[in-house]
Amino acid sequence: MKQGIHPQYNQVQVTCACGNKFTTGSTLDKIEIEVCSACHPFFTGQQKFVDTKGRIDKFMEKVEKGKAYRASKTPKKTSSKKKTTKKIN
Repeated sequence: MKQGIHPQYNQVQVTCACGNKFTTGSTLDKIEIEVCSACHPFFTGQQKFVDTKGRIDKFMEKVEKGKAYRASKTPKKTSSKKKTTKKIN
């Protein structure tokens, strides 16, 4: 291996959004995560919904806009004439 081209590998502290902290090795100085093994549903067995970007709120806004758009559109006129079919012999 060449000397002086590899990044420094240090022991760093990882901090989760739930407050859990643990130490691991990394080339970064500090690591902040949103979900760890202490709060992830796979490890805890509990259902927990994480919506960090507000995706559900954005989706609900789109749904409401769609409903408002459909309500503002004028309904298509239907013809009052009965449709007749011709018999072909």
